[in-house]
Amino acid sequence: MSRLLHVSDGPYAPPVPAHELTVTAADGARIHVEVHGPEHAPAVVLAHGWCCSTAFWAAQIRALAADHRVIAYDQRGHGRSPANPAYGTEPLADDLEAVLEATLAPGERAVIAGHSMGGMTLMAAAMRPAVREHAAAALLCSTGSARLVASATVVPMRAGRVRTWLTRRILGSRAPLGPVTPLARRILKYGTMGPGSNPLMVDACARIVHACPSRVRHGWSQVLDLLDLDHGIRELRMPVEIVVGTEDRLTPPVHARELAAALPDCVGLTELPGLGHMTPVEAPDLVTGKIRALAATYIPSARGERAVLAEEGA
Repeated sequence: MSRLLHVSDGPYAPPVPAHELTVTAADGARIHVEVHGPEHAPAVVLAHGWCCSTAFWAAQIRALAADHRVIAYDQRGHGRSPANPAYGTEPLADDLEAVLEATLAPGERAVIAGHSMGGMTLMAAAMRPAVREHAAAALLCSTGSARLVASATVVPMRAGRVRTWLTRRILGSRAPLGPVTPLARRILKYGTMGPGSNPLMVDACARIVHACPSRVRHGWSQVLDLLDLDHGIRELRMPVEIVVGTEDRLTPPVHARELAAALPDCVGLTELPGLGHMTPVEAPDLVTGKIRALAATYIPSARGERAVLAEEGA
């Protein structure tokens, strides 16, 4: 019956950051940011999804911080970023732009990885000067650009108006999620994770999602319901790789395929058999490897860092 914000031990417990800061977005929203890893290492920026927090990226942060500077932030209203009355894709873009400007030096390039609403954040910010300046490459995990509610398969019935109506009612519910119980874990696993997800993964995700305030969950559900970021896909001009689980009920693989077809420079689409929506948690090593490979390929300093580390280890 615990109300912990995240698990406190094990592989999905978030590591302690090297330092933390609060970034102020264009409309005054305060955004909590954590920085991990060596100060001058190649940079990675992590944007989490709906109802999550920086804790969602615990496995990636722990692995990448050995030789990357990992910047993770809480979307407004999530984690330790206070709730703000502004909901919408432009505020999401404002927040990402503010984080990039506050944490990266002029001209510094980074790999930006976004999961679910975090990927949508990158699409919304695609034309922002900070993204154009700082994004060397991107990884989109389990995300989509539009028509999310109609395509979701959370309700096990044929697509159509009835399923869309029921899905909208479920995802847009104002009801508090309550404590993390065995039943709550089973429900969350069904809706967001693949059938083979182990109990540690499920518990980690359940605690993170249940910690999201109900008013924040509802407010952002309305944004996702009306989402239309098809125009943003074409503006993502950096190399982009995509990862999706074949059993994703929130952003099914059809979205990933549409993204791959529309992106100017899609460098890969990986469909993971049997995995659900929480791919960074369900396939931590694969997602971490994708981020690491993008940094090594598209950030010149990352190639130099790898050479130095290899020489030191020789």
